[in-house]
Amino acid sequence: MVPPPPGEESQTVVLPPGWQSYLSPQGRRYYVNTTTNETTWERPSSSPGIPASPGPHRSSLPPTVNGYHASGTPAHPPETAHMSLRKSTGDSQNLGSSSPSKKQSKESTITINCVTFPHPDTMPEQQLLKPTEWSYCDYFWADKKDPQGNGTVAGFELLLQKQLKGKQMQKEMSEFIRERIKIEEEYAKNLAKLSQNSLAAQEEGSLGEAWAQVKKSLADEAEVHLKFSAKLHTEVEKPLMNFRENFKKDLKKCDHHIADLRKQLASRYAAVEKARKALTERQRDLEMKTQQLEIKLSNKTEEDIKKARRKSTQAGDDLMRCVDLYNQAQSKWFEEMVTTTLELERLEVERVEMIRQHLCQYTQLRHETDMFNQSTVEPVDQLLRKVDPAKDRELWVREHKTGNIRPVDMEI
Repeated sequence: MVPPPPGEESQTVVLPPGWQSYLSPQGRRYYVNTTTNETTWERPSSSPGIPASPGPHRSSLPPTVNGYHASGTPAHPPETAHMSLRKSTGDSQNLGSSSPSKKQSKESTITINCVTFPHPDTMPEQQLLKPTEWSYCDYFWADKKDPQGNGTVAGFELLLQKQLKGKQMQKEMSEFIRERIKIEEEYAKNLAKLSQNSLAAQEEGSLGEAWAQVKKSLADEAEVHLKFSAKLHTEVEKPLMNFRENFKKDLKKCDHHIADLRKQLASRYAAVEKARKALTERQRDLEMKTQQLEIKLSNKTEEDIKKARRKSTQAGDDLMRCVDLYNQAQSKWFEEMVTTTLELERLEVERVEMIRQHLCQYTQLRHETDMFNQSTVEPVDQLLRKVDPAKDRELWVREHKTGNIRPVDMEI
């Protein structure tokens, strides 16, 4: 604390409890509440029960959205560097500070895993980016408790887990179709083998022709099932496999990109915490030297105060810079999160639509197979309707008759 210049303020004036007076580098006096970190150009009232005057220059922070100010950087008045220092401490509190200034009104933000969110008690529910849809970009910003109770899972991790699960389901569907193809191939092989069986090959007449057509229909049906299995492979199984590989590449790219941005955000947050601690140490050093000047312990104290004030101002500037870099990193992460979650949403819609289309193709091939199978038995039905036991008997008798003279009685 530097004594006020003559004529500006008497040293006998007593400030309210918790208030201290400082001079800016430009020589202008301002006041700081050491409990709340509130700053003002106007001298607070010393009358009991009267709060500090709400002057227009009192330090205040602009509203924050998702942890950064509407302008993208902390707002600082151009008056003095030391005032910026004080305001930067307010910004640092928005990043999760545990300073004693909690006695003031509730903070407007909270920090969870290095990400700054609006405090639910001080800010109403934010407007959704896509209010008419249950979009990924609106509902996966916070962390969620692990179902096993081992910690928390980031919202983006939940989206990745869903994508990985979708990829696994797609793989299992492809394996299912592969098993279906094997069954079709084995069935066709057995049908073809059975059609070559010689059982009942000596049946004659119209019934024999119908029986021969039955055996031929098995060979025709085997051919139908072979074509069905081949189409299942090219039109259902193979597209599922190829799409799964492309999907895996897209998902891996999104994962790495967001992970890198989150690491950068965590690094920026650590830098803010380090700068805040450095500022606290510089402020304590400045206060200690100010107290020494008051009791005149040393002739060099005044020079030490100037040096300490410069270091404190520099620490405040460093904190401001770190907060700005943090806000920029969080803003970038926010933008990429919106873009990436919408991309994951698009990939999921694309995956589901692709599977739906190929399952529709499966059912279409199945209907065609049934239709072709029906066509293989139609000739059998036609021959069976023509089976005529009387005609068969006539043809057989004509071919195998031995004579038409009947025996007569023997005469004596």
